[in-house]
Amino acid sequence: MKRSGEIKEQDGTETNGKKRRRISSDDEDLKPTNPLVSPLLTDLYQLTMAYGHWKAGRHEDHSVFDLYFRKNPFRGEFTIFAGLEEVLKHLRHFHFSDGDLEYVAELLKPEPEFIEWLASVDCRKIKVCAIAEGSVVFPREPLLRIEGPLAVAQLLETTFLNLVNYPSLVATNAARMRLAAGSDKLLMEFGLRRAQGPDGAVSASRYSYVGGFDATSNVLAGKLTNIPVKGTHAHAYVQAYSGIDDLRDRRLGDNSDFAGAVLKTREELGFHGAHDGELAAFISYAQAFPSGFLALVDTYDTLTSGVPNFIAVAIELIKLGKKPVGIRLDSGDLSYFSKKARQLLREAAEKSGFAELAAATIIASNDLNEQVIHSLNQEGHEIDGFGIGTHLVTCQAQPALGCVYKLVEINNRPRIKLSQDISKVSLPGSKQVYRLYGSAGHPLVDLMLLATEEPPLRGKRILCRHPLEAAKRCYVTPAEVEPLLQVVWDGAADTNDVAKGKDDPSDTDGVGPLFLARKHALAQLERLRDDHLREVNPTPYKVSVSEKLYEYMHELWEMEAPIMELS
Repeated sequence: MKRSGEIKEQDGTETNGKKRRRISSDDEDLKPTNPLVSPLLTDLYQLTMAYGHWKAGRHEDHSVFDLYFRKNPFRGEFTIFAGLEEVLKHLRHFHFSDGDLEYVAELLKPEPEFIEWLASVDCRKIKVCAIAEGSVVFPREPLLRIEGPLAVAQLLETTFLNLVNYPSLVATNAARMRLAAGSDKLLMEFGLRRAQGPDGAVSASRYSYVGGFDATSNVLAGKLTNIPVKGTHAHAYVQAYSGIDDLRDRRLGDNSDFAGAVLKTREELGFHGAHDGELAAFISYAQAFPSGFLALVDTYDTLTSGVPNFIAVAIELIKLGKKPVGIRLDSGDLSYFSKKARQLLREAAEKSGFAELAAATIIASNDLNEQVIHSLNQEGHEIDGFGIGTHLVTCQAQPALGCVYKLVEINNRPRIKLSQDISKVSLPGSKQVYRLYGSAGHPLVDLMLLATEEPPLRGKRILCRHPLEAAKRCYVTPAEVEPLLQVVWDGAADTNDVAKGKDDPSDTDGVGPLFLARKHALAQLERLRDDHLREVNPTPYKVSVSEKLYEYMHELWEMEAPIMELS
Protein backbone atom coordinates (compact mmCIF):
# COMPACT_ATOMS: atom_id res chain seq x y z
CA MET A 1 0.00 0.00 0.00
CA LYS A 2 1.32 3.44 -0.87
CA ARG A 3 1.73 5.65 2.19
CA SER A 4 2.04 9.13 0.70
CA GLY A 5 1.44 11.04 -2.50
CA GLU A 6 -0.48 9.08 -5.11
CA ILE A 7 -2.76 6.28 -3.87
CA LYS A 8 -3.84 3.55 -6.26
CA GLU A 9 -7.59 2.95 -6.45
CA GLN A 10 -9.02 -0.57 -6.53
CA ASP A 11 -9.85 -0.07 -10.20
CA GLY A 12 -6.27 0.97 -10.97
CA THR A 13 -6.85 4.74 -11.15
CA GLU A 14 -4.80 7.23 -9.17
CA THR A 15 -6.04 9.99 -6.89
CA ASN A 16 -4.16 12.63 -4.98
CA GLY A 17 -4.07 12.70 -1.19
CA LYS A 18 -6.98 15.17 -0.97
CA LYS A 19 -9.52 12.85 -2.54
CA ARG A 20 -11.11 9.83 -0.98
CA ARG A 21 -8.69 7.07 -0.12
CA ARG A 22 -9.52 3.51 -1.11
CA ILE A 23 -7.83 0.30 -0.22
CA SER A 24 -5.67 -1.53 -2.75
CA SER A 25 -6.13 -5.21 -3.44
CA ASP A 26 -2.97 -6.21 -1.56
CA ASP A 27 -4.75 -5.19 1.66
CA GLU A 28 -7.51 -7.80 1.29
CA ASP A 29 -6.05 -10.10 3.95
CA LEU A 30 -5.88 -7.26 6.46
CA LYS A 31 -9.46 -6.06 6.20
CA PRO A 32 -11.64 -6.21 9.33
CA THR A 33 -12.88 -9.74 9.97
CA ASN A 34 -16.47 -8.51 9.92
CA PRO A 35 -17.42 -6.49 6.81
CA LEU A 36 -19.89 -4.52 8.95
CA VAL A 37 -16.92 -2.76 10.56
CA SER A 38 -16.80 0.54 8.68
CA PRO A 39 -17.00 4.28 9.45
CA LEU A 40 -20.80 4.04 9.55
CA LEU A 41 -20.66 1.49 12.38
CA THR A 42 -20.93 4.42 14.75
CA ASP A 43 -23.38 6.49 16.75
CA LEU A 44 -25.08 9.41 15.04
CA TYR A 45 -23.60 11.91 17.45
CA GLN A 46 -20.08 11.13 16.22
CA LEU A 47 -21.12 12.46 12.81
CA THR A 48 -22.98 15.44 14.25
CA MET A 49 -19.97 16.34 16.41
CA ALA A 50 -17.65 16.00 13.43
CA TYR A 51 -19.89 18.36 11.47
CA GLY A 52 -19.99 20.78 14.40
CA HIS A 53 -16.19 20.79 14.66
CA TRP A 54 -15.91 21.24 10.89
CA LYS A 55 -18.36 24.16 10.92
CA ALA A 56 -16.40 25.77 13.76
CA GLY A 57 -13.10 25.30 11.94
CA ARG A 58 -11.78 23.07 14.71
CA HIS A 59 -11.85 19.70 12.98
CA GLU A 60 -8.05 19.71 12.53
CA ASP A 61 -7.27 20.71 16.15
CA HIS A 62 -4.83 18.26 17.71
CA SER A 63 -6.55 16.02 20.25
CA VAL A 64 -5.68 13.14 22.55
CA PHE A 65 -8.25 10.55 23.65
CA ASP A 66 -7.90 7.66 26.12
CA LEU A 67 -9.84 4.41 25.86
CA TYR A 68 -10.10 2.69 29.25
CA PHE A 69 -12.51 1.00 31.66
CA ARG A 70 -13.38 1.87 35.25
CA LYS A 71 -13.95 -1.49 36.95
CA ASN A 72 -12.75 -5.04 36.43
CA PRO A 73 -15.50 -7.49 35.41
CA PHE A 74 -16.84 -10.60 37.15
CA ARG A 75 -16.05 -9.27 40.65
CA GLY A 76 -12.40 -9.87 39.87
CA GLU A 77 -9.26 -7.78 39.96
CA PHE A 78 -7.88 -8.21 36.44
CA THR A 79 -8.94 -7.89 32.81
CA ILE A 80 -7.44 -9.29 29.60
CA PHE A 81 -7.12 -6.67 26.86
CA ALA A 82 -8.29 -7.94 23.47
CA GLY A 83 -9.47 -6.52 20.16
CA LEU A 84 -6.34 -4.59 19.14
CA GLU A 85 -5.83 -6.52 15.91
CA GLU A 86 -9.29 -5.54 14.68
CA VAL A 87 -8.78 -1.92 15.81
CA LEU A 88 -5.70 -1.70 13.62
CA LYS A 89 -7.49 -3.26 10.66
CA HIS A 90 -10.20 -0.63 11.04
CA LEU A 91 -7.60 2.14 11.06
CA ARG A 92 -5.96 0.73 7.97
CA HIS A 93 -9.23 0.57 6.03
CA PHE A 94 -11.03 3.62 7.37
CA HIS A 95 -12.73 5.45 4.50
CA PHE A 96 -16.26 6.48 3.56
CA SER A 97 -17.62 4.80 0.44
CA ASP A 98 -19.74 6.63 -2.12
CA GLY A 99 -22.82 5.00 -0.62
CA ASP A 100 -21.74 6.03 2.89
CA LEU A 101 -21.32 9.64 1.78
CA GLU A 102 -24.70 9.71 0.07
CA TYR A 103 -26.37 8.37 3.22
CA VAL A 104 -24.62 10.86 5.51
CA ALA A 105 -25.62 13.70 3.18
CA GLU A 106 -29.24 12.55 3.30
CA LEU A 107 -29.14 12.04 7.07
CA LEU A 108 -27.48 15.29 8.16
CA LYS A 109 -28.21 17.52 5.18
CA PRO A 110 -24.92 19.35 5.80
CA GLU A 111 -23.12 21.81 3.58
CA PRO A 112 -21.74 19.98 0.51
CA GLU A 113 -18.20 20.94 1.47
CA PHE A 114 -18.48 18.82 4.62
CA ILE A 115 -19.21 15.75 2.51
CA GLU A 116 -16.21 16.62 0.34
CA TRP A 117 -14.08 16.79 3.48
CA LEU A 118 -15.54 13.52 4.77
CA ALA A 119 -14.64 11.89 1.45
CA SER A 120 -10.99 12.74 2.07
CA VAL A 121 -10.89 11.42 5.64
CA ASP A 122 -8.59 8.53 6.49
CA CYS A 123 -6.30 7.75 9.42
CA ARG A 124 -2.99 8.97 8.03
CA LYS A 125 -2.90 11.78 10.61
CA ILE A 126 -3.83 9.48 13.49
CA LYS A 127 -1.33 8.01 15.94
CA VAL A 128 -2.31 5.19 18.29
CA CYS A 129 -0.37 3.87 21.26
CA ALA A 130 -1.66 0.66 22.81
CA ILE A 131 -0.97 -1.96 25.41
CA ALA A 132 -0.15 -5.32 23.79
CA GLU A 133 -3.13 -7.53 22.99
CA GLY A 134 -3.49 -10.27 25.58
CA SER A 135 -2.04 -8.11 28.36
CA VAL A 136 -3.43 -8.16 31.87
CA VAL A 137 -4.79 -4.64 32.41
CA PHE A 138 -6.52 -2.69 35.13
CA PRO A 139 -9.03 0.14 35.62
CA ARG A 140 -8.30 3.74 34.61
CA GLU A 141 -5.14 3.03 32.62
CA PRO A 142 -5.43 3.77 28.89
CA LEU A 143 -5.60 0.64 26.77
CA LEU A 144 -5.41 2.88 23.71
CA ARG A 145 -4.17 6.46 23.40
CA ILE A 146 -5.44 8.08 20.21
CA GLU A 147 -3.84 11.28 18.90
CA GLY A 148 -4.74 13.31 15.84
CA PRO A 149 -7.26 15.68 14.27
CA LEU A 150 -10.19 16.21 16.62
CA ALA A 151 -13.00 15.28 14.23
CA VAL A 152 -11.25 12.16 12.91
CA ALA A 153 -10.33 10.91 16.38
CA GLN A 154 -13.93 11.49 17.44
CA LEU A 155 -15.23 9.45 14.51
CA LEU A 156 -13.23 6.46 15.75
CA GLU A 157 -14.79 6.36 19.23
CA THR A 158 -17.83 4.12 18.90
CA THR A 159 -16.20 1.59 16.60
CA PHE A 160 -13.12 1.31 18.81
CA LEU A 161 -15.30 0.76 21.87
CA ASN A 162 -17.25 -1.93 20.04
CA LEU A 163 -14.03 -3.63 18.94
CA VAL A 164 -12.54 -3.65 22.46
CA ASN A 165 -15.42 -4.01 24.93
CA TYR A 166 -16.76 -7.48 24.09
CA PRO A 167 -13.41 -9.02 23.09
CA SER A 168 -11.82 -7.96 26.38
CA LEU A 169 -14.86 -9.15 28.33
CA VAL A 170 -14.98 -12.62 26.78
CA ALA A 171 -11.18 -13.03 26.93
CA THR A 172 -11.34 -12.20 30.65
CA ASN A 173 -14.24 -14.61 31.15
CA ALA A 174 -12.25 -17.32 29.39
CA ALA A 175 -9.15 -16.57 31.46
CA ARG A 176 -11.12 -16.89 34.68
CA MET A 177 -12.47 -20.26 33.52
CA ARG A 178 -8.93 -21.33 32.62
CA LEU A 179 -7.75 -20.39 36.11
CA ALA A 180 -10.67 -22.30 37.63
CA ALA A 181 -10.09 -25.42 35.53
CA GLY A 182 -6.31 -25.46 35.85
CA SER A 183 -3.62 -25.47 33.20
CA ASP A 184 -3.86 -29.23 32.60
CA LYS A 185 -7.50 -29.34 31.48
CA LEU A 186 -8.74 -29.14 27.90
CA LEU A 187 -11.12 -26.20 27.43
CA MET A 188 -13.40 -26.03 24.39
CA GLU A 189 -15.74 -23.19 23.43
CA PHE A 190 -19.16 -24.60 22.51
CA GLY A 191 -21.19 -21.38 22.38
CA LEU A 192 -22.10 -20.87 18.72
CA ARG A 193 -25.78 -21.80 19.05
CA ARG A 194 -26.29 -19.59 22.11
CA ALA A 195 -24.24 -16.57 21.02
CA GLN A 196 -25.69 -13.17 20.15
CA GLY A 197 -25.71 -13.57 16.39
CA PRO A 198 -23.05 -14.70 13.92
CA ASP A 199 -20.52 -12.01 14.80
CA GLY A 200 -20.96 -12.61 18.52
CA ALA A 201 -20.28 -16.29 17.90
CA VAL A 202 -17.12 -15.81 15.83
CA SER A 203 -15.82 -13.12 18.19
CA ALA A 204 -16.45 -15.41 21.15
CA SER A 205 -14.42 -18.16 19.50
CA ARG A 206 -11.53 -15.79 18.76
CA TYR A 207 -11.32 -14.16 22.14
CA SER A 208 -12.03 -17.18 24.31
CA TYR A 209 -8.96 -18.61 22.60
CA VAL A 210 -6.97 -15.50 23.55
CA GLY A 211 -8.15 -15.96 27.15
CA GLY A 212 -6.80 -19.50 27.33
CA PHE A 213 -9.28 -21.89 25.71
CA ASP A 214 -7.77 -24.61 23.53
CA ALA A 215 -10.36 -25.07 20.81
CA THR A 216 -13.79 -24.17 19.46
CA SER A 217 -16.66 -26.10 17.92
CA ASN A 218 -17.25 -23.19 15.50
CA VAL A 219 -16.12 -24.34 12.06
CA LEU A 220 -16.19 -20.86 10.49
CA ALA A 221 -14.08 -19.46 13.33
CA GLY A 222 -11.60 -22.25 12.71
CA LYS A 223 -11.41 -21.41 9.03
CA LEU A 224 -11.02 -17.67 9.64
CA THR A 225 -8.50 -17.86 12.46
CA ASN A 226 -6.90 -21.33 12.40
CA ILE A 227 -8.06 -21.96 15.97
CA PRO A 228 -8.22 -25.74 16.58
CA VAL A 229 -11.74 -27.09 15.96
CA LYS A 230 -13.08 -29.95 18.06
CA GLY A 231 -16.42 -31.69 18.50
CA THR A 232 -18.15 -35.05 18.60
CA HIS A 233 -21.82 -35.85 18.02
CA ALA A 234 -25.20 -34.92 19.47
CA HIS A 235 -27.95 -36.95 21.10
CA ALA A 236 -29.75 -36.94 17.76
CA TYR A 237 -27.01 -39.12 16.28
CA VAL A 238 -27.63 -41.74 18.96
CA GLN A 239 -31.40 -41.46 18.65
CA ALA A 240 -31.17 -42.10 14.90
CA TYR A 241 -30.40 -45.78 15.65
CA SER A 242 -32.91 -48.18 17.19
CA GLY A 243 -30.80 -51.33 17.18
CA ILE A 244 -27.90 -53.19 15.61
CA ASP A 245 -30.01 -54.00 12.55
CA ASP A 246 -29.88 -50.30 11.60
CA LEU A 247 -26.19 -50.74 10.74
CA ARG A 248 -25.86 -51.13 6.99
CA ASP A 249 -22.20 -52.09 7.24
CA ARG A 250 -20.79 -54.21 10.07
CA ARG A 251 -17.16 -53.97 8.97
CA LEU A 252 -14.24 -51.87 10.17
CA GLY A 253 -10.72 -52.24 8.88
CA ASP A 254 -9.59 -55.85 8.85
CA ASN A 255 -12.54 -56.97 10.94
CA SER A 256 -15.31 -58.18 8.64
CA ASP A 257 -17.79 -58.21 11.53
CA PHE A 258 -16.72 -55.35 13.78
CA ALA A 259 -20.29 -54.96 15.07
CA GLY A 260 -20.45 -58.64 16.04
CA ALA A 261 -17.11 -58.38 17.85
CA VAL A 262 -18.36 -55.37 19.82
CA LEU A 263 -21.53 -57.23 20.84
CA LYS A 264 -19.44 -60.20 21.98
CA THR A 265 -17.12 -57.99 24.04
CA ARG A 266 -20.04 -56.25 25.69
CA GLU A 267 -21.51 -59.64 26.62
CA GLU A 268 -18.18 -60.88 28.02
CA LEU A 269 -17.87 -57.78 30.20
CA GLY A 270 -21.33 -58.39 31.64
CA PHE A 271 -22.93 -55.18 30.40
CA HIS A 272 -26.46 -56.54 30.02
CA GLY A 273 -28.58 -53.41 30.44
CA ALA A 274 -27.01 -51.30 27.72
CA HIS A 275 -29.13 -49.85 24.90
CA ASP A 276 -28.63 -51.57 21.52
CA GLY A 277 -29.57 -48.50 19.51
CA GLU A 278 -26.94 -46.45 21.34
CA LEU A 279 -24.39 -49.20 20.71
CA ALA A 280 -25.24 -49.17 17.00
CA ALA A 281 -24.74 -45.40 16.92
CA PHE A 282 -21.37 -45.73 18.63
CA ILE A 283 -20.30 -48.43 16.18
CA SER A 284 -21.38 -46.24 13.27
CA TYR A 285 -19.47 -43.25 14.63
CA ALA A 286 -16.39 -45.38 15.27
CA GLN A 287 -16.56 -46.62 11.67
CA ALA A 288 -16.51 -43.00 10.51
CA PHE A 289 -13.84 -41.83 12.99
CA PRO A 290 -11.87 -44.86 14.20
CA SER A 291 -8.99 -42.68 15.46
CA GLY A 292 -11.19 -39.92 16.89
CA PHE A 293 -13.90 -41.85 18.69
CA LEU A 294 -15.37 -39.76 21.52
CA ALA A 295 -18.90 -40.73 22.50
CA LEU A 296 -21.71 -38.75 24.13
CA VAL A 297 -22.86 -41.23 26.76
CA ASP A 298 -25.93 -39.75 28.47
CA THR A 299 -28.68 -40.21 25.86
CA TYR A 300 -30.34 -43.02 27.83
CA ASP A 301 -28.41 -43.88 30.99
CA THR A 302 -24.81 -42.83 31.54
CA LEU A 303 -23.57 -45.64 33.77
CA THR A 304 -25.86 -48.51 32.73
CA SER A 305 -25.69 -47.93 28.98
CA GLY A 306 -23.52 -45.09 27.70
CA VAL A 307 -20.18 -45.85 29.34
CA PRO A 308 -20.51 -49.66 28.90
CA ASN A 309 -21.31 -49.23 25.20
CA PHE A 310 -18.30 -46.94 24.79
CA ILE A 311 -16.05 -49.46 26.50
CA ALA A 312 -17.18 -52.30 24.23
CA VAL A 313 -16.53 -50.27 21.07
CA ALA A 314 -13.25 -48.87 22.42
CA ILE A 315 -11.82 -52.33 23.16
CA GLU A 316 -12.47 -53.52 19.63
CA LEU A 317 -10.90 -50.33 18.25
CA ILE A 318 -7.79 -50.93 20.33
CA LYS A 319 -7.57 -54.47 18.95
CA LEU A 320 -7.45 -52.92 15.47
CA GLY A 321 -4.60 -50.63 16.49
CA LYS A 322 -6.77 -47.54 16.91
CA LYS A 323 -6.79 -45.20 19.91
CA PRO A 324 -10.28 -44.25 21.11
CA VAL A 325 -10.47 -40.79 22.66
CA GLY A 326 -13.08 -40.97 25.40
CA ILE A 327 -16.55 -39.94 26.52
CA ARG A 328 -18.57 -36.77 27.01
CA LEU A 329 -20.93 -36.20 29.94
CA ASP A 330 -23.68 -33.68 29.25
CA SER A 331 -26.11 -33.98 32.16
CA GLY A 332 -26.53 -34.91 35.79
CA ASP A 333 -24.07 -34.74 38.66
CA LEU A 334 -20.84 -34.32 36.73
CA SER A 335 -18.62 -34.97 39.74
CA TYR A 336 -20.38 -38.24 40.58
CA PHE A 337 -20.73 -39.45 37.00
CA SER A 338 -17.12 -38.67 36.13
CA LYS A 339 -15.84 -40.64 39.12
CA LYS A 340 -18.15 -43.58 38.43
CA ALA A 341 -17.30 -43.52 34.72
CA ARG A 342 -13.58 -43.56 35.55
CA GLN A 343 -14.19 -46.50 37.86
CA LEU A 344 -15.92 -48.43 35.06
CA LEU A 345 -13.08 -47.59 32.67
CA ARG A 346 -10.45 -48.80 35.12
CA GLU A 347 -12.33 -52.02 35.84
CA ALA A 348 -12.72 -52.70 32.12
CA ALA A 349 -9.03 -51.96 31.55
CA GLU A 350 -8.10 -54.52 34.18
CA LYS A 351 -10.51 -57.17 32.86
CA SER A 352 -9.58 -56.70 29.21
CA GLY A 353 -5.87 -56.15 29.64
CA PHE A 354 -6.00 -52.91 27.68
CA ALA A 355 -4.51 -50.46 30.19
CA GLU A 356 -5.07 -47.42 27.97
CA LEU A 357 -8.81 -47.68 28.61
CA ALA A 358 -8.30 -46.44 32.17
CA ALA A 359 -6.91 -43.15 30.87
CA ALA A 360 -9.69 -42.45 28.37
CA THR A 361 -10.57 -38.77 28.23
CA ILE A 362 -13.67 -37.60 30.10
CA ILE A 363 -15.18 -34.36 28.78
CA ALA A 364 -17.96 -32.55 30.64
CA SER A 365 -20.45 -30.02 29.31
CA ASN A 366 -23.96 -28.92 30.41
CA ASP A 367 -24.36 -25.22 31.23
CA LEU A 368 -20.97 -24.89 32.89
CA ASN A 369 -19.63 -21.65 34.33
CA GLU A 370 -16.73 -20.53 36.50
CA GLN A 371 -18.56 -21.23 39.75
CA VAL A 372 -19.58 -24.75 38.66
CA ILE A 373 -15.96 -25.56 37.82
CA HIS A 374 -14.81 -24.35 41.25
CA SER A 375 -17.56 -26.45 42.82
CA LEU A 376 -16.44 -29.53 40.89
CA ASN A 377 -12.89 -28.97 42.10
CA GLN A 378 -14.10 -28.85 45.70
CA GLU A 379 -16.18 -32.02 45.30
CA GLY A 380 -13.51 -33.88 43.37
CA HIS A 381 -13.91 -35.21 39.83
CA GLU A 382 -12.26 -37.22 37.06
CA ILE A 383 -12.90 -34.73 34.26
CA ASP A 384 -10.12 -34.06 31.74
CA GLY A 385 -11.77 -31.28 29.79
CA PHE A 386 -14.73 -28.94 29.68
CA GLY A 387 -16.98 -27.84 26.83
CA ILE A 388 -18.40 -24.45 27.81
CA GLY A 389 -20.95 -22.51 25.79
CA THR A 390 -23.68 -20.22 27.06
CA HIS A 391 -21.98 -18.74 30.12
CA LEU A 392 -18.75 -18.17 28.21
CA VAL A 393 -20.00 -16.48 25.06
CA THR A 394 -22.87 -14.49 26.56
CA CYS A 395 -20.90 -13.52 29.69
CA GLN A 396 -24.05 -14.00 31.74
CA ALA A 397 -22.26 -13.06 34.96
CA GLN A 398 -21.59 -9.57 33.50
CA PRO A 399 -22.78 -8.75 29.99
CA ALA A 400 -20.69 -5.59 29.41
CA LEU A 401 -17.25 -4.29 30.33
CA GLY A 402 -17.94 -0.56 30.19
CA CYS A 403 -14.95 0.85 28.33
CA VAL A 404 -15.12 4.60 27.73
CA TYR A 405 -13.37 6.98 25.33
CA LYS A 406 -12.49 10.35 26.85
CA LEU A 407 -10.86 13.51 25.55
CA VAL A 408 -7.81 14.21 27.74
CA GLU A 409 -6.00 16.90 25.75
CA ILE A 410 -6.79 19.47 23.05
CA ASN A 411 -4.12 21.62 21.38
CA ASN A 412 -1.68 20.67 24.17
CA ARG A 413 -4.15 21.78 26.86
CA PRO A 414 -5.31 19.14 29.36
CA ARG A 415 -9.00 18.32 29.60
CA ILE A 416 -10.82 16.65 32.47
CA LYS A 417 -14.29 15.15 32.74
CA LEU A 418 -15.88 15.77 36.16
CA SER A 419 -18.75 13.88 37.75
CA GLN A 420 -20.77 13.71 40.95
CA ASP A 421 -19.63 10.08 40.93
CA ILE A 422 -15.96 10.50 41.83
CA SER A 423 -15.02 7.21 40.15
CA LYS A 424 -15.97 8.76 36.80
CA VAL A 425 -13.54 11.68 37.02
CA SER A 426 -11.07 11.28 34.15
CA LEU A 427 -7.28 11.58 34.25
CA PRO A 428 -6.18 14.54 32.10
CA GLY A 429 -3.29 14.83 29.69
CA SER A 430 -1.32 12.55 27.43
CA LYS A 431 0.06 9.75 29.60
CA GLN A 432 2.39 6.76 29.60
CA VAL A 433 1.85 3.68 31.76
CA TYR A 434 4.66 1.72 33.39
CA ARG A 435 4.42 -1.64 35.12
CA LEU A 436 6.72 -1.81 38.12
CA TYR A 437 7.89 -5.26 39.20
CA GLY A 438 9.19 -6.34 42.60
CA SER A 439 12.23 -8.44 43.42
CA ALA A 440 10.14 -11.63 43.35
CA GLY A 441 9.22 -11.01 39.71
CA HIS A 442 5.59 -10.11 40.33
CA PRO A 443 4.10 -6.80 39.14
CA LEU A 444 3.50 -4.48 42.09
CA VAL A 445 1.82 -1.43 40.59
CA ASP A 446 0.94 0.17 37.26
CA LEU A 447 2.10 3.79 37.37
CA MET A 448 0.75 6.50 35.08
CA LEU A 449 2.92 9.51 34.30
CA LEU A 450 2.46 12.48 32.03
CA ALA A 451 4.01 11.69 28.66
CA THR A 452 6.50 14.53 29.20
CA GLU A 453 7.84 13.05 32.46
CA GLU A 454 11.03 11.03 32.73
CA PRO A 455 10.25 7.32 33.04
CA PRO A 456 10.78 5.50 36.35
CA LEU A 457 14.13 3.75 36.66
CA ARG A 458 15.01 0.30 37.85
CA GLY A 459 16.36 0.42 41.39
CA LYS A 460 15.28 4.03 41.98
CA ARG A 461 12.55 4.70 44.52
CA ILE A 462 9.46 6.50 43.22
CA LEU A 463 6.29 7.78 44.88
CA CYS A 464 3.06 6.19 43.63
CA ARG A 465 -0.21 7.93 44.50
CA HIS A 466 -3.84 6.85 44.30
CA PRO A 467 -5.40 9.19 41.72
CA LEU A 468 -8.37 10.12 43.95
CA GLU A 469 -7.50 9.39 47.58
CA ALA A 470 -4.71 11.56 49.00
CA ALA A 471 -3.88 9.26 51.91
CA LYS A 472 -3.29 6.24 49.68
CA ARG A 473 0.32 6.37 48.50
CA CYS A 474 3.44 4.25 48.60
CA TYR A 475 7.08 4.24 47.59
CA VAL A 476 8.20 1.58 45.14
CA THR A 477 11.75 0.62 44.24
CA PRO A 478 11.20 -1.43 41.09
CA ALA A 479 13.40 -4.37 40.17
CA GLU A 480 12.04 -4.11 36.62
CA VAL A 481 10.22 -1.37 34.70
CA GLU A 482 8.04 -2.13 31.68
CA PRO A 483 6.51 0.64 29.52
CA LEU A 484 3.06 -0.60 28.51
CA LEU A 485 1.91 1.85 25.83
CA GLN A 486 3.70 1.33 22.52
CA VAL A 487 3.12 3.00 19.16
CA VAL A 488 1.08 0.57 17.04
CA TRP A 489 -0.16 2.96 14.36
CA ASP A 490 1.52 6.13 13.16
CA GLY A 491 -0.28 7.63 10.21
CA ALA A 492 -0.15 5.29 7.24
CA ALA A 493 2.69 3.37 8.86
CA ASP A 494 1.41 0.26 10.60
CA THR A 495 4.02 -0.37 13.31
CA ASN A 496 2.42 -3.35 15.01
CA ASP A 497 3.45 -6.89 14.06
CA VAL A 498 0.04 -8.19 15.16
CA ALA A 499 -1.76 -6.10 12.55
CA LYS A 500 0.74 -7.13 9.90
CA GLY A 501 0.06 -10.78 10.65
CA LYS A 502 3.67 -11.43 11.64
CA ASP A 503 4.14 -14.83 13.21
CA ASP A 504 6.43 -15.56 16.11
CA PRO A 505 9.11 -18.19 15.29
CA SER A 506 7.77 -20.26 18.17
CA ASP A 507 4.27 -20.17 16.70
CA THR A 508 4.06 -23.90 16.19
CA ASP A 509 0.27 -23.80 16.16
CA GLY A 510 0.31 -21.51 13.15
CA VAL A 511 -2.46 -19.18 14.27
CA GLY A 512 -0.39 -16.00 14.06
CA PRO A 513 -1.66 -12.96 15.97
CA LEU A 514 -4.22 -14.86 18.03
CA PHE A 515 -1.58 -17.36 19.10
CA LEU A 516 0.74 -14.54 20.16
CA ALA A 517 -2.02 -12.82 22.14
CA ARG A 518 -2.99 -16.09 23.85
CA LYS A 519 0.61 -16.89 24.66
CA HIS A 520 1.07 -13.39 26.10
CA ALA A 521 -2.12 -13.59 28.18
CA LEU A 522 -1.15 -16.89 29.79
CA ALA A 523 2.36 -15.61 30.51
CA GLN A 524 0.96 -12.43 32.07
CA LEU A 525 -1.36 -14.39 34.35
CA GLU A 526 1.57 -16.52 35.46
CA ARG A 527 3.40 -13.42 36.70
CA LEU A 528 0.52 -12.01 38.76
CA ARG A 529 0.39 -12.89 42.43
CA ASP A 530 -2.15 -15.57 43.30
CA ASP A 531 -4.07 -13.26 45.61
CA HIS A 532 -4.93 -11.00 42.66
CA LEU A 533 -6.37 -14.00 40.80
CA ARG A 534 -8.31 -15.85 43.47
CA GLU A 535 -12.06 -16.30 43.08
CA VAL A 536 -13.17 -14.93 46.47
CA ASN A 537 -12.09 -11.47 47.68
CA PRO A 538 -9.10 -11.03 45.38
CA THR A 539 -6.57 -8.37 46.37
CA PRO A 540 -6.98 -5.20 44.28
CA TYR A 541 -4.00 -4.44 42.08
CA LYS A 542 -2.55 -0.97 42.54
CA VAL A 543 -3.00 1.54 39.71
CA SER A 544 -1.29 4.78 40.65
CA VAL A 545 -0.24 8.15 39.29
CA SER A 546 2.99 10.06 39.70
CA GLU A 547 3.21 13.02 42.06
CA LYS A 548 3.30 15.38 39.08
CA LEU A 549 0.21 13.83 37.44
CA TYR A 550 -1.61 13.85 40.78
CA GLU A 551 -0.99 17.58 41.26
CA TYR A 552 -1.74 18.29 37.59
CA MET A 553 -5.08 16.47 37.83
CA HIS A 554 -6.22 18.03 41.10
CA GLU A 555 -5.26 21.56 40.08
CA LEU A 556 -7.28 21.17 36.88
CA TRP A 557 -10.13 19.58 38.84
CA GLU A 558 -10.30 22.57 41.16
CA MET A 559 -10.04 24.98 38.23
CA GLU A 560 -12.84 23.35 36.22
CA ALA A 561 -15.26 22.56 39.05
CA PRO A 562 -17.95 25.23 39.46
CA ILE A 563 -18.33 26.86 42.88
CA MET A 564 -21.80 26.42 44.33
CA GLU A 565 -23.83 29.36 45.60
CA LEU A 566 -25.85 28.65 48.74
CA SER A 567 -28.40 30.97 50.32
